[in-house]
Amino acid sequence: MNHAFFLTGTDTEIGKTFASCALLHAWRSQGLRAVGYKPVAAGADLIDGRFCNEDAVRLQRASSTGFELDEINPLCLRAAIAPHLAAQAENRSIELAPLLQGFAHLRASAERVVVEGVGGFRVPLGADFDSADLAARLGLPVILVVGMRLGCINHALLSVEAIAARGLTLAGWIGNCLQVPMPSLAENLKTLNDALPAPCLGVLPYIPTGDAAKAAPHLALP
Repeated sequence: MNHAFFLTGTDTEIGKTFASCALLHAWRSQGLRAVGYKPVAAGADLIDGRFCNEDAVRLQRASSTGFELDEINPLCLRAAIAPHLAAQAENRSIELAPLLQGFAHLRASAERVVVEGVGGFRVPLGADFDSADLAARLGLPVILVVGMRLGCINHALLSVEAIAARGLTLAGWIGNCLQVPMPSLAENLKTLNDALPAPCLGVLPYIPTGDAAKAAPHLALP
């Protein structure tokens, strides 16, 4: 059976791609064909004559074989700024329909798809829609990545409220330990477990090399 999830975070730079790649490694270890989808990415480097987003490349490497980078990341914007501003700088617009079509293509080709959002849950993509609108149109269960740092409880609760306001189901949440150790980590994790209306799918340790395969065993997937 094919399953897909929309993965979002409590903020930017809290490990969404790291968590997405860990999920992909975990699913593949179960013998499933899995792929990551980064519909919109802002921030690209010139590699072998083309602009590529680092997170999209990481998703491709963690995915099952046979998926091209353009399939995983159909819209790659060069500037590492808010997507709608990056699109304006290139005289481009972010259209919803191609992003939905790209997802449908991957879903037909894999047993597990993780759709990684950009930034937090409500990042503008255009004048009249944002990443929450994209999630709502996809209609997928949501996985929330909580960057374990001061303020994460408030950010997590606000994100959960926004997810529920769009009529979406929170499938679970993942705690991601960042480079700077969080004071009272265990107590904060307990508070999140008590407060969030979905199970914790795992707490990922900080891994200096960023090797998501080493984090995959820390996930507990149904």
